[in-house]
Amino acid sequence: MSADDIIKTAMSEVPKAVAAGLVDMGSGMMLSIKTVDSHPQSVLDILAPATKEMFEGDMVLSIEKLFKQARGVDSDERYFQEILVSSTHLWHYFGRLKSNPQIVLAVVTRGDVNLGLLVVKARGLAQSAQI
Repeated sequence: MSADDIIKTAMSEVPKAVAAGLVDMGSGMMLSIKTVDSHPQSVLDILAPATKEMFEGDMVLSIEKLFKQARGVDSDERYFQEILVSSTHLWHYFGRLKSNPQIVLAVVTRGDVNLGLLVVKARGLAQSAQI
């Protein structure tokens, strides 16, 4: 499945989706993006770095390291797999792809979405998509 195919699937299967994107955490770059609204390029340019910061910022890495030490875990696996953010009129889902945890799927929906359905559909795609 290509990055564009994953985004098309997200836009069609996640209810009330208004935007979707794939972020490569290794490079910090947006692999694909689709939105129903127009946005200034300056906004689109910071989405990938902002996503990387949420999942792998210095403080997040410190928290993960402390969790691992406290639990005696010796692994490179990331603890933060999904993040759900509420904004004024929208919900933002971020989830690592199971097939490649270095890739994060972001899906934005209208605020009146059925939250359970949003998570089920977006999580299902993050779990099944392969790039």
